Amino acid sequence: MATFKGALIGCGFFAVNQMHGWQDLPGVEIVAICDRDPERLRIVGDAFGVARRYRSAEEMFADGGFDFVDIATTVASHRALVELAARHKVPAICQKPFAPTLDDARAMVAAADEAGIPLMVHENFRWQTPILAVKAALDSGAIGAPFWGRVSFRSGFDVFSGQPYLAEGKRFIIEDLGIHALDIARFLFGDASRMTARTRRINPAIAGEDVATMLLDHTGGVTSIVDVSYATRLPEEPFPETFVEVDGDKGTLRLGKDYRLTVHGPGGTRHSTVAPSLRPWASRPWHNIQESVVLIQKHWIERLEAGKEPDTSGRDNLKTFALVEAAYLSAERGETVALEDLLR
Repeated sequence: MATFKGALIGCGFFAVNQMHGWQDLPGVEIVAICDRDPERLRIVGDAFGVARRYRSAEEMFADGGFDFVDIATTVASHRALVELAARHKVPAICQKPFAPTLDDARAMVAAADEAGIPLMVHENFRWQTPILAVKAALDSGAIGAPFWGRVSFRSGFDVFSGQPYLAEGKRFIIEDLGIHALDIARFLFGDASRMTARTRRINPAIAGEDVATMLLDHTGGVTSIVDVSYATRLPEEPFPETFVEVDGDKGTLRLGKDYRLTVHGPGGTRHSTVAPSLRPWASRPWHNIQESVVLIQKHWIERLEAGKEPDTSGRDNLKTFALVEAAYLSAERGETVALEDLLR
């Protein structure tokens, strides 16, 4: 018998990873799925043995019988679906980007708070095995107190073949990928107080920016650079690896290609490989992201059991979302943006 029964809304490109992730967790069962496209419903339902299939989220919630809902739709539908979950008092996970605007995100958090339900944003990059290893090394004090950092994701990978809608929005890389890198910067270095950003569109076939460079002042004293690109042609394609550099007052840390982690400090230099595991259903090079899906979902279940707020709660994600908004404002205005002005 399942300890937790869940429902999934959205059976598109990424949702299959979430279904596999739920299947990997003992005591968890997805008992209902929902999508407006009957063919996607059929494919996912048949692949994972889910009998209850809906084209209407309202109908699915009315029938009930599940303990949480996993919202894996595109951003325009998030607020309505989170508010629907709140009306039915069903704990909810929401795919990133959390909302179309910061005001929408605030309203979603308020709806969850009023209903008394947990709300988590599926911000999975901080749950990647190599990023967790970087965090553990920093927390151990191996390089002392960090004062400078860099989170970098540079690639020429064709993300549009699997997600063609990404080429259509006026906002692209910061909203879709940069949000992950910015959340990693918050995770490693703490909250930021100021943001300066510059963007470029290199690919003429897309509507939004595909390169962004962001400078953050963190409240704890760290200065970080977050840079993301889908226009970078390298001799060896690193997708989907995130590289991290940190300088501390006692040493340095570098996370490089092929998940090689180098930590240099008073005790010497330590080299290790912090590669993700390859799940039976996963495929390279996506396995790093696919494993992180399982890890964040495991965290969600553990927090549900304990009655505690998840680390990437809706409330926490407001700070990451504010960094996205600040980046776009800074790039548009050509000036530094204070985060307190957005989070009031």
